[in-house]
Amino acid sequence: MCGMTVDPATAKHHTEHAGHSYFFCSARCREEFTAEPARYVVSSGDRRGLVTAPVGEVLWTCPMHPQIVRKEPGNCPICGMALEPMTPAAGEAENPELRDMTRRFWVGVALSLPLLAIAMAEHFNKPALDALISPRLLVWVQLILGTPAVLWCGWPFFQRGWASIISRRLNMFTLIALGTGVAYAYSLIAALAPGIFPASFRDVDGQVPLYFEAAAVIVTLVLLGQVLELRARSQTSSAIRALLDLAPKRARRLREDGSDEDVPLEDVVPGDRLRVRPGEKVPVDGVVLEGRSAVDESMITGEPVPAEKNPGDKVTGATVNTTGSFVMRAERVGSDTLLAQIVAMVAEAQRSRAPIQKLVDTISAWFVPSVVVIALATFVVWSIFGPAPATGFALVNAVAVLIIACPCALGLATPMSIMVGTGRGAHAGVLVKNAEALELMEKIDTLVVDKTGTLTEGKPRLAGVTAIGGVEQDELLQLAASLERGSEHPLAAAIVSGAEARGVKVSPATDFVTVPGKGVTGLVDSRRVVVGNTALLASLGIEPGDLPARADALRREGQGVMLVAIDGQAAGLLAVADPIKESAIGALQALRDERIRVVMLTGDSRTTAAAVGRRLGIDDVVAEVLPDQKASTVKKFQDEHRFVAMAGDGINDAPALAQAQVGIAMGTGADVAMESAAVTLIKGDLQGIVRARRLSRATMRNIRQNLFFAFIFNALAVPIAAGVLYPALGLLLNPMIASAAMSMSSVLVVTNALRLRTARL
Repeated sequence: MCGMTVDPATAKHHTEHAGHSYFFCSARCREEFTAEPARYVVSSGDRRGLVTAPVGEVLWTCPMHPQIVRKEPGNCPICGMALEPMTPAAGEAENPELRDMTRRFWVGVALSLPLLAIAMAEHFNKPALDALISPRLLVWVQLILGTPAVLWCGWPFFQRGWASIISRRLNMFTLIALGTGVAYAYSLIAALAPGIFPASFRDVDGQVPLYFEAAAVIVTLVLLGQVLELRARSQTSSAIRALLDLAPKRARRLREDGSDEDVPLEDVVPGDRLRVRPGEKVPVDGVVLEGRSAVDESMITGEPVPAEKNPGDKVTGATVNTTGSFVMRAERVGSDTLLAQIVAMVAEAQRSRAPIQKLVDTISAWFVPSVVVIALATFVVWSIFGPAPATGFALVNAVAVLIIACPCALGLATPMSIMVGTGRGAHAGVLVKNAEALELMEKIDTLVVDKTGTLTEGKPRLAGVTAIGGVEQDELLQLAASLERGSEHPLAAAIVSGAEARGVKVSPATDFVTVPGKGVTGLVDSRRVVVGNTALLASLGIEPGDLPARADALRREGQGVMLVAIDGQAAGLLAVADPIKESAIGALQALRDERIRVVMLTGDSRTTAAAVGRRLGIDDVVAEVLPDQKASTVKKFQDEHRFVAMAGDGINDAPALAQAQVGIAMGTGADVAMESAAVTLIKGDLQGIVRARRLSRATMRNIRQNLFFAFIFNALAVPIAAGVLYPALGLLLNPMIASAAMSMSSVLVVTNALRLRTARL
């Protein structure tokens, strides 16, 4: 009913019954549907018309009205446009709608050209034409050529126009069907029974004018517009197709005896061992087991320099192995891979609707009825005040009004830009979950940034070792690392890794004791070792000497410090630092240049937070914040009428990400953070925030251009078609020219949206 995907992941809406899993909508519908995961949506506003499809089956939707979903291709019941696959397939798939419209267009050209030639000959040299062919035979020629040109070539427009009337959802095809239908029906009656028309319908020669050529050329030009528009619209999904084309088709799996076998990618399961040779694409997400290489991850990170991969390092499917060969273990396959998740997120974002679309929907609902009223008024006014033949002028101008009005351009203005913009963002490493986030991002005036994992790498490293009292640095590090190996604290892992990197051998520890909030103690090589803070040393009666003063100095530089005592004597200290991301300083400066207030939010001590803030040029630092207080901090800024974006990467950031107007998750962080955020930066790089803001500005500027053009076009074209310039300038708009202008207006909107593919981010 709401269009959301239903799955069993939301436990409170999932039950087991009679051996089957039943799936529920996790949003608001709360109804039991089926034993298969599927997407449930209202097909045409009828709450009973649910469309279901098993995962993997292609569903079709309307780009202008994403709430319309079908199992098979067809036309949108609201706007009449051809439905498109919800997720395009890899490669250039043939578009049956484009093939059909192209065939009808060329037939229309073949039939319309002779009709146009006859009309021009009648206008410029009628006596010569009458001498060549009798007027009555000429009427039959026009009837024979015009009937298939209008009825067969334009049949899709009449079908869609009739459907719009039946459903009471008037659209572009309502106007086309009315305009061409009236012109053709009038001409048909005039050809078969000209005697029934009064004098007001006849020209100076007493003949009833025929408009077969106008109706046929209008249909042909609209078909041309449809062909150009369908071709252009197919390019809006090029971003997703490009991502799908990145995935390899096969993988090289290792058998138990060590030999290789070439298998389709869909046969790979988690746990399989796969061999990746130089020049090959990594088949799925996994971890390196054997070998070393450099992998080009530019499709994920945007970095042109290949990343070194060693045993234990993670690799991502569809990235390219450049130099060495390695064996990997498959961990995520199919729809669980990062590439599949990116494709799904981009496809979902392209189908979402921006808030600005609500204004367009409101205007569109009144647009077509208003045009019909204007056309009727035009007919009445020209019938009363127009020159002879007054009714003929009235008919031509009313048809011109119906044809030139283009609600399609208005309706396409927003969704086309959203589709292209989200695809452009995906290629730049910026995944936008919905169109609303893309619209709101340009309004941000305050950015709240988590420190660990967002401004910093989130991987503490051993920064320095200070030994006193005759103890050597390596000895101090060896004893401290041996003891810390039993600790689960992240700083302990940094000490152990630092010792191993320096070639210091780590020994087993005994009598290990953790003192909560203070540190650890134990025996290493028969020596009593203490690693912790000043309070721990004081509780054990150990005099720290000048170590606290040295520790405070290091903390003011943003480092975490642990004091070390050996056999009851102060022996030194260890400094651990979380390196600041290389891109952070430049990215923050770029944001400040755009007058965005940057606030650092962290649970670290005020001293450490202030030190990091100084290095990054951040004046607003909120430190010692508990996880449950982060969301309230964001709300405090919102209460000050600030438009807030929150950037974070951890589970503890999820509530704040959801609270902010725009939540931005680092792609290197926790999955729950990415689920709570509206924007995900694949690389986890703060430059991605700058790119996201530029993308938002470019997309919204493009939407405004499209809407401006669509509004101005209709505001000017409809009155001109109605004949408001005729009294002053004697200017009328031929319905055929109106048809060409209407078709081109839609094409121009789509073409303008396609410019976003090259937007500089």
